[in-house]
Amino acid sequence: MKTTWDYGGTCALIAGAGGIGAAVARALADAGATVTVLDIDREQLGKLAGPGITGTAADLTSADACRAAVTEAAERLGGLDVFVHAVGANDRRPVLDTTDEVWERIVAVNLNSAFWLGRAAGAFMVAQGHGRIVYLSSVSGLLAHKDHAPYAATKGGVNQLMRVMAREWAPCGVTVNAVAPGYTETALTRDYLARPGMRAAMEALVPAGRLGRPEDLVGPVLFLASDQASFVTGHVLYADGGRTLV
Repeated sequence: MKTTWDYGGTCALIAGAGGIGAAVARALADAGATVTVLDIDREQLGKLAGPGITGTAADLTSADACRAAVTEAAERLGGLDVFVHAVGANDRRPVLDTTDEVWERIVAVNLNSAFWLGRAAGAFMVAQGHGRIVYLSSVSGLLAHKDHAPYAATKGGVNQLMRVMAREWAPCGVTVNAVAPGYTETALTRDYLARPGMRAAMEALVPAGRLGRPEDLVGPVLFLASDQASFVTGHVLYADGGRTLV
């Protein structure tokens, strides 16, 4: 059965104007939501802006900037019903080759922003008595991929962070969940997949026989952000073509 999403009157904030964040923002806007997108990349924001979507440039590695961005977005939107965290950075190298700078940068982008933005969004939602928060996690939060230490640690941290938020805010009508993609074709994976033989090797690890696309994540995110998921909270939904099965 085909479901037509209706987000008329919904105020949504998306952190991350890249592949998955952009796909979710467009889908929400197409379904009637008013959407604001946060990103440090003004060019990406410019490409995304359109009917129902505005962009705000913000440094999401700063606690003060995150708080200010959420406050400004909620005022601009006239409320805050949905928050989606789709910010991510990776740097593939062995643990012994991972510098302090690399570790700190990835933790700041992936995990610190998840806490600062989620806390600010949660404060609005708890006060109003309803809200939906969805984090983009990763199969790396569960599987032990080599050369992924900072990324995997941050995604595991996001999973636990959202569970605690879900536990604390459930009595207030706020749900907090995560969608964990498998290997997905985005700017984050483009160079890695371009290496000789890498695409075929990655596809061989996925029972579905292909890599994910940003559009594959839209349905899971929109479900968790909808009224239909009002009794679902603290859950990691794996959208990975079966990668976590093998």
